[in-house]
Amino acid sequence: MTVEHQDPLPKLPMERAGGCPFDPPADLRMAPLRRMIYPDGHVGWLASGHAAVRTVLSDPRFSSRHELVRDAVSGSEGHEGKPAPVGDMTGIDPPEHTRFRRLLVGKFTARRMQQLSDRVEQITHDHLEAMEKHGAPADLWTLFAQPVPALVLCELLGVPYDDYDDFQKYTEVLLTQDGRPEEVGQAFMWLHRYMKQLVLAKRAVPTEDVLSDLTETDLTDSELAGLSVLLLVAGLDTTASMIGLGTFALLANPDQLAAVRADPSRMDEVVEELLRYLTVAPRAVRAALEDVELEGQLIKAGESVTVSLEAANRDPLKFADPDVLNVLRQDGGHVAFGHGIHQCLGQQLARVELRVAFTALLERFPTLRLAVPADEVPLRANMSVFGVRALPVAWD
Repeated sequence: MTVEHQDPLPKLPMERAGGCPFDPPADLRMAPLRRMIYPDGHVGWLASGHAAVRTVLSDPRFSSRHELVRDAVSGSEGHEGKPAPVGDMTGIDPPEHTRFRRLLVGKFTARRMQQLSDRVEQITHDHLEAMEKHGAPADLWTLFAQPVPALVLCELLGVPYDDYDDFQKYTEVLLTQDGRPEEVGQAFMWLHRYMKQLVLAKRAVPTEDVLSDLTETDLTDSELAGLSVLLLVAGLDTTASMIGLGTFALLANPDQLAAVRADPSRMDEVVEELLRYLTVAPRAVRAALEDVELEGQLIKAGESVTVSLEAANRDPLKFADPDVLNVLRQDGGHVAFGHGIHQCLGQQLARVELRVAFTALLERFPTLRLAVPADEVPLRANMSVFGVRALPVAWD
């Protein structure tokens, strides 16, 4: 419901301040929960405090249904009032969501992802070797950060890596915040058709991969295709962005880079701190199904709440010196992977990939450094997943 409001209300802060490309917009943290106006005129809420964000993401009184939530960025009314595409479990609630989640959770356990470590290490080694043969300077984004998680994900799902360029092109269209609706629609349809054909091929001749495993469930071809598109789009870009932006953050903070090199055994903690500090997937939106009192405010039924994961991960009530990258940090509990029933399924895979990638990269290139000034590294500011467009690096 769009509400008339006399006083001017702020929109979602999007502009990052100059000087530190890793910091979220400062205006996000004006209050743990406050009113904001959406591009379509809807008056809703912005949750930026760590406690408020966790509550909204875990309370069943807040819905993820696409047809109910308003878009905080593009201005469309929710997803044009339409339900989530078949198979897109991010835009549905229980019990439908529970059915999908239950089928997938066993495919992405910490134990199973850890078993992939050897293959992740081999893929990482091969791409670092290729980067070294390329010679300095080199673009770490295109030679390492992008292809490593893409190849791992394609092998895990059973998707031909030869088609990666097409996946990447159409995924970027879907993730562009100001993308034209017709282009977004075409990108989604291409990916869905491709995955539908792959599902049919897996049903006929199963192979050793997650998609083949899922053909043995009660999921329909359309559900499997939609679910595969979700897994591919969600997994292709987020981990790549973390490798690229995480490397940038370490190279831009020499004292933190030195601390990582001094004790590589702490890489698990380093990864968690980079996830907190960077939060490459910055936000989500929920809609109140009923009146909910939160942080002394009354959120009315039908109102959308944008949850800022990047702001929650910089909450001084949760983290000491939150705007400081501290690879020795002890206070955990970030929400970079979300929280509640929609928490990222692939988070354990991402952790394995990040740990292996950063460890191998810093070991292979002891003198790794930026090849351009930090303020000349191009960033992807118009994407729903934050990161770099290129990362020129050099070494001796």
